[in-house]
Amino acid sequence: MMRFCSVVITFLSTAMFSSQTVAFQSTPMIFKARQTSELYSSMDVPLNSSRNTASSPEMKKKDLRTFQRFLEVECWKNGDIRDLDRTLLAVADACKQINRIVQRAQTDDLYGAAIDPLTGELAEENVQGEVQQQLDVLCNTIMLRAFCGASNNVVCAVASEEEPLPRSCADVMGYDTSEFNIMQSGDFVAVFDPIDGSKNIDSSLPVGTVFGIYRAPDGASAGKDGVNLDSFLQRGTKMVAAGYCLYSATTVLVLTLGSGVHGFTLDPDKQKFLQTHPNIRIPDVGSLYSFNEANYREFSEPVQQFLTSMKQSSTVGGKKVSSRYVGALVADVHNVLINGGIYGYPATRDNVNGKLRLLYESAPMAMIMEQAGGAGSTGRGRILDVLPPQRKKNNIHNKGDIESDDEEAGKGIHVRVPTYLGSVENVYELEQCFKFYGEDD
Repeated sequence: MMRFCSVVITFLSTAMFSSQTVAFQSTPMIFKARQTSELYSSMDVPLNSSRNTASSPEMKKKDLRTFQRFLEVECWKNGDIRDLDRTLLAVADACKQINRIVQRAQTDDLYGAAIDPLTGELAEENVQGEVQQQLDVLCNTIMLRAFCGASNNVVCAVASEEEPLPRSCADVMGYDTSEFNIMQSGDFVAVFDPIDGSKNIDSSLPVGTVFGIYRAPDGASAGKDGVNLDSFLQRGTKMVAAGYCLYSATTVLVLTLGSGVHGFTLDPDKQKFLQTHPNIRIPDVGSLYSFNEANYREFSEPVQQFLTSMKQSSTVGGKKVSSRYVGALVADVHNVLINGGIYGYPATRDNVNGKLRLLYESAPMAMIMEQAGGAGSTGRGRILDVLPPQRKKNNIHNKGDIESDDEEAGKGIHVRVPTYLGSVENVYELEQCFKFYGEDD
């Protein structure tokens, strides 16, 4: 009997040891997870805690100025733009909304062509000849209401890259435009591209929003539908503010009010824009160039010579030459603004004026670049000096003349220009290539 008990005890001990050994060998990750859990449980601050303590310096929030506070001070300092603070705050809120929409585009039903809710058919083509997408329509609506709905009658009209002609804020907000109303009395007009590079969303690449604000000319009176088209056909030098929102790894709002460039990053916890890049200055020269070189053979000789020179240089400004091209204007220009270099969207054989619109993209970005110490050029001169095609000063007598006048105005509103933006030394070298090699398009 004693011998039997001894055998049983020995068998059970061996089995228990074997099972423990097998369990330990088969679950090394569980063991490591327990070690990690014990390590964090010994810390003073839980993983999900937001308290700032010495034991977790990586979780400490910086004491940064909010976008709202920045606007309060800057608009107070400059009486000419004092009334724009509410409008720009509304634009920042619109950027937050668009940011959420971009993040949800893959999981929500936000892809595909837009459907007209009244007819159930595909929406009409936009002014670029493209069928409007749901994202384009949604983001366009958000920006329209941001400029008109919260401007306190400061902005009287808006022009969007997605629409053929400008619209009065009275029309945007659903008021009767046949008679004058208070929403037509604003001193400013706004222009914007609601979602630039929307095709990048399919690949989870950056996209952006671009905007600019002009002061309406003195004595400008509201015309058809409460809009004075001449208020939009101005040189970029007449802009009082310009900016862009970049939706990428972080959401960044960059703004100039004519006295420097400042960058604000969206805090995902507080949902507030905080000033993370005060007084941005682009380097005088940079080693980065951002061109779509797939179109190299379509570029004019001056551009080809400039790109060849960049690639043959081992270093520029003490750094190795590198090429970066994302395919979204905001992303590429932001990269150049921060690191120095040059961005270019040249003319090609098929697009003799390039594809970027002066009003919505080139001029606002050029203002930002110049305010940051850089330059914006068409290759032949300063972008901000370009005057959009003007309407003929003819009296309109009939409907046919009105339609012709609208078509003519649309050409000026959506005019395109070759665009080069970046460090002054790089843009200067590009312009020298145009002077030396000439341009035969």
